[in-house]
Amino acid sequence: MKILVGSKNPVKIESVREAFSYYFDSLDVSGLEVDSKVSAQPINHETFTGAKNRADELFLRAKEDNLSIDYFVGIEGGIIEEHDQWFALGCICIRNNKGETSFGTSALFPLPSIIVTELLNGKELGHVIDEIANDENTKQKGGAIGYLTNGIINRKELYKQGIISALVTFLHPKLYSK
Repeated sequence: MKILVGSKNPVKIESVREAFSYYFDSLDVSGLEVDSKVSAQPINHETFTGAKNRADELFLRAKEDNLSIDYFVGIEGGIIEEHDQWFALGCICIRNNKGETSFGTSALFPLPSIIVTELLNGKELGHVIDEIANDENTKQKGGAIGYLTNGIINRKELYKQGIISALVTFLHPKLYSK
């Protein structure tokens, strides 16, 4: 089974590989950098749009290049406001080679106001966490969730649950048929 991920980020690629491996054998997972066509730090529903744009772009490129790919996965990290609290999450859009689409999300986790202020002023969450943690490229490691949970949950594990959630419509197509 061939799966294309809309990113070269190794955390995203490995989260897709691990999530799909629960259900499928002989996986060939690779990443291709595509534009999400949303802001660098997506806010609210823009996060879903970014994930969908990534999956759609992969689907179109595969069609144009006549590539045989089974699934196209767009992953977009973003923030969302609910009940006067800001949360971070990962949105996942999976498209199959028939063009059918499904969405899933990771768990939400609350962000402190000191981080939210920076994000609303145009900074990316990964860069803010890099500064706070005095580290580099945390988004290709444990991510914000890794820092905030003291390493108990990492970005890969967070994304895996969103990917598995997005897969449910493909695992049970009769239940989700229109």
